[in-house]
Amino acid sequence: MKPIHAGGVLLLALLAACDSSTSTKAPAAREPATHVAATTQPSPPLVAAARRQIGVTRLYDPAYVEMPYPGGDVPAERGVCTDVTVRALRVQGLDLQRAIHEDMRAHFAAYPQNWGLKGPNLHIDHRRVPNQMRWFEREGWSQPITTNADDYVGGDIAAWKLTGSGLLHIGIVSDRKSRDGTPLVIHNIGSGAVENDILFANTIIGHYRPVLAH
Repeated sequence: MKPIHAGGVLLLALLAACDSSTSTKAPAAREPATHVAATTQPSPPLVAAARRQIGVTRLYDPAYVEMPYPGGDVPAERGVCTDVTVRALRVQGLDLQRAIHEDMRAHFAAYPQNWGLKGPNLHIDHRRVPNQMRWFEREGWSQPITTNADDYVGGDIAAWKLTGSGLLHIGIVSDRKSRDGTPLVIHNIGSGAVENDILFANTIIGHYRPVLAH
């Protein structure tokens, strides 16, 4: 699982995802001074799996990495926003690397053609926000996009277009909430996996509710 180099220069993947370290940063997340989620209730499994990444994934690293297939991953201490969803869903028995690659092999034209590729790439396709969004849509997971906090439940997945940079971002909606009742989000936007109040800080472009086999 080594980053790809060419002529001594590290090639960064065009993830179309996640990074808030550009010259125009996304609005800062509001501090969730009080959580209103009941502590007596266990978190939804997908939320719990995402939360376990906090303190483990400490770096934002968009380097292109060749990885095993299926079940491939970058080192746990690093990754991008899409790796949060990949890792959490994998704990629930869904390998997005495999699922997206197999669907793209059969229906490549159904996926965004943003990178000038002529076919799927099993090392990177599942780590791109537009591809995750398209696969979720094709699975029938789409939910209405609203600004009503009650429409978002723990375990949902949300995607955004970041204000200023225009980059795309994705994260998992938490069962914990800020003082005003807005669900927190577990995501990696530049400094590792965190859980904070960003749900309505940028324009939401995707809202999904996973349907997972148990």
